[in-house]
Amino acid sequence: MKDFEVVSDTITIDSISISPYNFKVLDSAKQLIDSTLYSVNFAKAQLYINKPKFKRITVQYTALPEFLTKTYYKFDESLIVPQATDLSRLYSVQKSTINKNFLPFDGLQTSGSILRGFTVGNNQNAVVNSNFDLQISGNISKDVQVRASITDSNVPLQENGFSQRLDEFDRVFIELFSKNWKISAGDINLFNTTNQFLRFNKKVAGVQIDVMTESEENDTHFFASGALVRGQFARNSFTGEEGNQGPYKITGTNTEEFTLLISGSETVYVNGAPLTRGENNDYIIDYNTAEITFMPTFPITGNMRVVVEYQYADRNYTRFVTYNGAEYKNDKLKLGVAFYNENDVKNQPLQQDLTTSQKEILSQAGDNAALMVAPSAYNAAFEENKILYKKELIGNEEVYVFSSNPDDELFRVTFTYVGEGQGNYVIQTTIASGRISEYVAPVSDIKQGAYEPIVQLTPPNRLMIGVLNADYTPTEKTAISSELAYSSNDVNLFSSIDDTDNEGFAGKFKWNQILVDRNWKFATGVNYELIHKNFRTIERYRNVEFSRDWDLLNTEGNQSYLSTNLSLSNTTKGIVSYVFENLNYSENFNGIRHNLLTNLKLNRTKINVNSSLLSNNTNAYKTDFFRWYSHGKHHFSKSWIGAELNAESNKRYDKSTSELEDISHKLVEYEAFFGVGDTAKVYAEFGFNYQVTDSVQVQRLQKVNAAKTYFMRSKLIQNEASNLSLFVNYRTIDHTNFDDEESLNSRLLYRQQFFNNGVSLQTAYETNSGVLPQQEFNYVEVDAGLGYFTWNDYNNNGIQELDEFEVAQFQDEANYVRVLLPTINYIKTNQNKFSQSFTLNATGWSDKKGFKKFLSHFVNQSFIVIDGKVKRENSSFNLNPFAVNDALALNQSFKNSLFFNRGKQFFSTTYTFINTDNKNAYSINNQNNKLKSHQLLFNHRIKQWWLLDVKTSFSENKSTSDVFTSRNYTIQSKEFNPKISYLYSTNSRFEMLYHLKDKKNIIGDEEALFINTLGVNFIHTTGKNFSVNSSLNLVFNKFTGETNSAVGYQLLEGLRPGTNYTWNVSFQKRINSYLDVTFNYLGRKSESVKAIHTGSLQLRASF
Repeated sequence: MKDFEVVSDTITIDSISISPYNFKVLDSAKQLIDSTLYSVNFAKAQLYINKPKFKRITVQYTALPEFLTKTYYKFDESLIVPQATDLSRLYSVQKSTINKNFLPFDGLQTSGSILRGFTVGNNQNAVVNSNFDLQISGNISKDVQVRASITDSNVPLQENGFSQRLDEFDRVFIELFSKNWKISAGDINLFNTTNQFLRFNKKVAGVQIDVMTESEENDTHFFASGALVRGQFARNSFTGEEGNQGPYKITGTNTEEFTLLISGSETVYVNGAPLTRGENNDYIIDYNTAEITFMPTFPITGNMRVVVEYQYADRNYTRFVTYNGAEYKNDKLKLGVAFYNENDVKNQPLQQDLTTSQKEILSQAGDNAALMVAPSAYNAAFEENKILYKKELIGNEEVYVFSSNPDDELFRVTFTYVGEGQGNYVIQTTIASGRISEYVAPVSDIKQGAYEPIVQLTPPNRLMIGVLNADYTPTEKTAISSELAYSSNDVNLFSSIDDTDNEGFAGKFKWNQILVDRNWKFATGVNYELIHKNFRTIERYRNVEFSRDWDLLNTEGNQSYLSTNLSLSNTTKGIVSYVFENLNYSENFNGIRHNLLTNLKLNRTKINVNSSLLSNNTNAYKTDFFRWYSHGKHHFSKSWIGAELNAESNKRYDKSTSELEDISHKLVEYEAFFGVGDTAKVYAEFGFNYQVTDSVQVQRLQKVNAAKTYFMRSKLIQNEASNLSLFVNYRTIDHTNFDDEESLNSRLLYRQQFFNNGVSLQTAYETNSGVLPQQEFNYVEVDAGLGYFTWNDYNNNGIQELDEFEVAQFQDEANYVRVLLPTINYIKTNQNKFSQSFTLNATGWSDKKGFKKFLSHFVNQSFIVIDGKVKRENSSFNLNPFAVNDALALNQSFKNSLFFNRGKQFFSTTYTFINTDNKNAYSINNQNNKLKSHQLLFNHRIKQWWLLDVKTSFSENKSTSDVFTSRNYTIQSKEFNPKISYLYSTNSRFEMLYHLKDKKNIIGDEEALFINTLGVNFIHTTGKNFSVNSSLNLVFNKFTGETNSAVGYQLLEGLRPGTNYTWNVSFQKRINSYLDVTFNYLGRKSESVKAIHTGSLQLRASF
């Protein structure tokens, strides 16, 4: 049944034929219309109205099935054409749409690979291996482009650091964008640099959407985002130490020892200036141990204020963040609004599993972190290799005592560092699975330890900020801006106590006016800010040294800030400006600051001045703080000369006594320098710096030290064949009350090539002073095959001890990794680094005759690296890199290789000498390893089918340990290893080898091993599409000594005395242009030990 409007005499009822049975036509009142008033063509489903007097009708009908009304043809009538000369309708030519070879991401620019595999064995659990690295860019449609970078790995590694959670180091970033919109998903950065009260930069995992609309008159931008937070903002400040380049420990927000920094999130400031990371720049940072080290070219002094702002991994709760807003702008007006919300889900804790009693503690603590402390002990079942404690009564005190007795009532206890003399426990010893703590009774009610069996609870929190800003530019000479902000900060969502201080407001108004706009521009401006005492921001919104600039100690109360400025500027000659500032905290601070800033360029002379005068007044003290910095530099045609003056005087008086406070100080610093050359090419600059520091002595500012610094910066040679640069900074400090100090920082880089690269050398040398951390570590078990170490219970006591871990010889045994523990113990050192490479290459004389022709067969390469740290005694220097006998830490290696007919397989001979010396200073042990080796390699092709390889060597491996005497050994080895290869085609070879090795420990129990190895290898490759590599070895070990020992493991190399078998089969097949499959199977069998089988299968797709 259908309704129709009658607008013509012909109505099409349906697209298919209809049945004449049960056909009716009704008027608008649903009354039957006489059939004489219309006619019907049922085949075409059309109704003809004889007298169109009806405005609306209803037709009731039944449609016939399509198969009854369809027209059937033996041939397609549309292909029949009239007989004519135009035959274009008879055929058409098209490209085939069949895609014979499917290519993923066809049409996009892609690079990378995806790998999936698994490893199984009868000596390990199944392990899944995965690695994914993909970059995509290009158009996915006419108007839409894509950018993507996806990295995924099951190995928790990070640049210069490690992972707390695996997904922190899997990277996914996908961005779709067009002219007016953009969608970003995965690991993204949320940031705001526009609003003063909402400045932040966060690494998150989520989605961000941007929509832009543009017209000739105005632009509009909408954005919305939601994500899981990866890091929290933190700030760590410390003062540099004279002659200490680091490492400096970066402590957490609550001065905790362990902080997990997110890679690349840090910004480092020294005296308010940002630094650049990198060995050739200012500093490097170890994210593993949260330590920062400054380069020798950036000397650290005792007057340097260091600030490290960073993000750290916060996994206490699931944390969400939303950031949304909009922006409108035209030629004169700009409006913006933004909302930020970051909150923890208090019922989804991650690192801490809060008990009911702990939640109760948090609910009663309010905002007071000192009350958020709970006992850390809880009942635990006995487990081997776990550190557990029992309770004992010592005197009247119930304390925790380490226990490995399964019959005791055991507890797992976390000991928190609370400061020296603030706790009752000390670290007794360190074993492979962690630290064991011990109770020490107080002496005369004075605590003797630094640890307590407590845990600092972390409450869930929430921060919301809303910002509204407006910028108005009525004329080219006038600019007005304003900003309003609201914040709500609840630091403990479990408690309603102290919630009255959660909310705060902030406002800002700024006006700039150009009064004269001629050759010299005269301008003025006013800036006013009002900030409620409870207003909170995400990150710092003032300059990094704001508190020092105003000599602030206490910032309680509502804050008001007023600044006015006058400036005179010229586009080519610079600017001179005066700024008046007033800062007030309603409860206890009022300060006035005058600033004069100059930056002028007058012909070849540059002048910089930055000075300020502060007077402040608080309830407790008043301060007069004067600062002056000036820098002048004049350029001649090929040289320059300059001077600096840096002075400050801070006098803080106690208002109750009118006496100078100890923080008062005075500093005067002079510097003069001159240079020649071009700093972009070849130059040298020399300078002298003199600095005098005064501090409060007997209520007066008196000199406490004077420092002299001599420095040189240079790039003396720079061309294609040679480079030479030198940096030297020598500093002496004359102290009034204690011993004088000296420090030397230097770096020399030299590269030289002679005789058409026949002789080349490269030298790097640097010296500096720093500290050496007394590192501790333990071992953590991981999936088999993903670690580096194996555990051998040498004393059969079932306890994992530090001297029982070895570098695994076989993949299935590698199920432990070494994890460094935080330390607070450092030793002052002088560090010396030296590296040298020297190459003699006479192959350029190959076309000569006589003696030169003979020499053209030889190449000699030498490498030496020395990195040593010796204990710093007074002001001594360690300028000799080879004086390493007293080194606390050392990494020294020397390698010399003499080649004859290198790479030619014609009496090719190589003699290599290696000498290494490595020394590590740990908190409980000093470990020293030395290796000396002589190797002779001979390679010769006999006619076309045979290749002879012979390797002989003599080596001595010496290990010494202060504490672990079982690791003291000196192993001498002699080896003879001939191998004959039959090359029956360019793609296949068959090898037979014999390996004779004689190893003996010449100290202690004089363990000895005599090895005879017979082996065969088969290698076959078919271009790039297929390869197979297989080997079978029969190893006869004649061993004398204790097998279950560190020396035995080193000698036997993971095998057993007697007859051993090892085998390996590897297949690699390229399935198509982007897909490869690899299969590896290896095994070993020793007497009285079951056969060990390990197999792995990997599939790699390349894009």
